[in-house]
Amino acid sequence: MTEETPGFEEKPDVPSGATPDDAEPKAAPEEGAAPAGDVDESAGLLAQLDQARTALGERTADLQRLQAEFANYRRRVERDRIAVKEIAIANLLTELLPVLDDIGRARDHGEFVGGFKSVGESLETVAAKMGLQQFGKEGEPFDPTIHEALMHSYAPDVTETTCVAILQPGYRIGERTIRPARVAVAEPQPGAQTVKAEDASEAAEEKDNGPEEG
Repeated sequence: MTEETPGFEEKPDVPSGATPDDAEPKAAPEEGAAPAGDVDESAGLLAQLDQARTALGERTADLQRLQAEFANYRRRVERDRIAVKEIAIANLLTELLPVLDDIGRARDHGEFVGGFKSVGESLETVAAKMGLQQFGKEGEPFDPTIHEALMHSYAPDVTETTCVAILQPGYRIGERTIRPARVAVAEPQPGAQTVKAEDASEAAEEKDNGPEEG
């Protein structure tokens, strides 16, 4: 049995030419510390993620802009389609107005009978379905935006310029006038308003100066 010499500790073998530090065991890396390579890789992934998010935001904005432009385009196309349709209908009905005038004159003279009456009423019904509206009545105030005065006179029984006869009815489609009503108008008789004002003043004075009660 080998006896250990007191005062001496067993040391690990040191290779020839090695320094004493080489004989000491190296400290193990601390627990939880990430290697430098992993840190660089994580930073690279985060940068790529930020770039992807930025690109996604840009593509989303582009898509939203395209959707808005397409919606505006569809509205413009629909608006233009309606406008073209209205113009086409107005042009067609404008060409039919002389026929409708003939139908109206035949009705006024009692000649709207038989097969002519049937055809005329069908034509009027179709025109009404397409939005054609007739306007212009005797006794309504004259409006230069919808009336065309062909005759002018004075009358003592009107207080403003009034349509006293409808020579040709007017026609409109919705708010669009395709032909004004052609009318004869009458204005108040010159001096009539002055006479009426004087009569009203005299009547008021007589009322104020009536007989006093005894």
